[in-house]
Order: sequence, then C-alpha cells, then structure tokens
Amino acid sequence: MSGTPPPWDDAAAWVTDGGLETDLIFHHGVDLPGFAAFPLVDDERGRDLLEHYYLGYADVARRVGAGLLLETPTWRAGAAWAASLGHDVHAAAGLNHRAVDLVHALRGRLTDLLAVRVVGTIGPLGDGYVAGERLDPDDAASRHLPQVAALAGAGVDAVTAYTLTGAAEAVGVVRAARSVGVPVAVSFTVETDGTLPDGTALADAVRRLEREAPADGYLVNCAHPDHVARALDGDDSHDGGWRSRILGLRPNASTLSHAELDAAETLDEGDLDLLVDRTEHLRQRLPALRVLGGCCGTDVSHVAALWAGPPGRALLGAR
Repeated sequence: MSGTPPPWDDAAAWVTDGGLETDLIFHHGVDLPGFAAFPLVDDERGRDLLEHYYLGYADVARRVGAGLLLETPTWRAGAAWAASLGHDVHAAAGLNHRAVDLVHALRGRLTDLLAVRVVGTIGPLGDGYVAGERLDPDDAASRHLPQVAALAGAGVDAVTAYTLTGAAEAVGVVRAARSVGVPVAVSFTVETDGTLPDGTALADAVRRLEREAPADGYLVNCAHPDHVARALDGDDSHDGGWRSRILGLRPNASTLSHAELDAAETLDEGDLDLLVDRTEHLRQRLPALRVLGGCCGTDVSHVAALWAGPPGRALLGAR
C-alpha cells in the first residue's frame, strides 16, 4: 500500500462522471481522433466543454450531498496512444499535467461540496474493447509509468486505470503507481457473459491482484449491470469475499456487447429505468460500493438518475 491514504477511504459516497468521450462526440459534435479527449485541454472551446461537463456532475453531488471525484480526461493520454496522435513522451507528460491543472482549478471553485478529490485517469495500452496482446506485468508497468508519474507529479489524489481487459496489465499499473507513491484503483471491464475480454473471470482477476500487487480498490466499468451481475455469480466466502474489494461501478446504459457498441454509428443511451433497477441489484451484492457514475453512452442525466434512485439513496444512507 502507498503511504498516502486513498481518497475514498473515508467511506463517503462519491459521485463520478459518465461517458465523457461519447458525450462529447454524440451530444456536442466533437471530433475525437483515437477516442482521445485529452487534446481538448489545449483548446479554448475544448476547455469550456470540459468545464461544463464536470460542473454538471458537481451539481449532482451538490443536490444529493455526496463527495465528487473529478477524473481527468486522460483515458487515452498514455505514452503509446499519445504518440499515435503525434505527441512524444515529453508532450504527453505536459498534456497530462495540464489536464490535472484544469480539474484542480475546478476543484477550487467547488468549495461548497462535501468533498472533492482529483483522480488521474489511465486507460489500457490496447483498445479496451478487445483483449489484444498478452502483457508481461513488468513490461506493462514500464509502459504505464510515464503517464502515472506525470499525473502523480501534477498532484492527483489517486490514479484509476479504467477498462482493463486482463489482470497482467492491472498488476503493471499498480506496480507503476507504487513506484511513485500514489494511491491506485483498478477498473476491469467485462463482456456480456461476465468475463474479462481475455476470458478471465472477474473473481480470478481480483484475486491475482490481491496476491501479486494489491490495488487500493477495484471498480467495474463499461458494461451494462446485467453483464456485471454475471461476473458476481459464485461463492466468494472462501477467500474473505473478493466482492468486498469492489468500491465502484461505472456501467454502460446500453445492453449491447462491446463488439456491437464498437460498430454502432448512433448512440445507444439505453433504458434509464432498467439501468437504475439493475444497478440497485448490483449494489446489494457489493458491500463496499461507494463510487457511482457511468461509462459509454451515459451522461449527467443517467448519473443523476442513479443517485436519485435506490442505488444512490442507499449509498448515501450507508455513510
């Protein structure tokens, strides 16, 4: 464990955001080459869009009386992805730093909220919807380290790696974070059958991390709650309850598979009532849940509904 306590260790309920990239593309007509939002921090209109986006979730946190996680728009800002968009390692580090500066400035305007924390967002080395290459944990650590170090150096309270498709890369992310002393969470995605894209059971992925490189917490993102529910099946009592290590959910509203979403030319915003209902079913099975937001296809209306509905009310009542 790192020497700095993770920002969610105070057991507060935390609002986080939704599907940043799909919101920008489909609701604001923004072209995001490589599905990357981080270049917007160097564009005046882009910064305005990002600020407006985050302030919507601040309003949700304000209304319900929860804490707010401001998560940087850097899911695609790792060195390899940044290089594919024409940014060398030095430029990528600067963009990560300026992304943190942007959300730090927003935090300074949100002093009326219960609590606000800045989280550096990390994405997978590969696509996120497919398993891709088999990674060695040490190689993954070295490849993630430039971004982790840049985010830590810019002063984030923690880093979270989202949409990871296998446990080996997650081990590398945690090792990179530990090497620079920043708290770290790992978020896996699952397919419609509840397994990770590389075929690993979610339980086995969490157990491997707990053996080799324990994160400060785990989340699941970019999958409909019905898909996540299949990942929670089975008995976890023999190992102390791996489900009790899951602290956050950022579900998709759509019930489509990753392959179907990848091929879609229009946005599937899902059934809002179904999203709320199924997320509540998940909450009842995840005793440590305290972070709630959305992922692809969701916007502030989805996250507001989750917090106004049974899942959010239960989290607030558990504080």
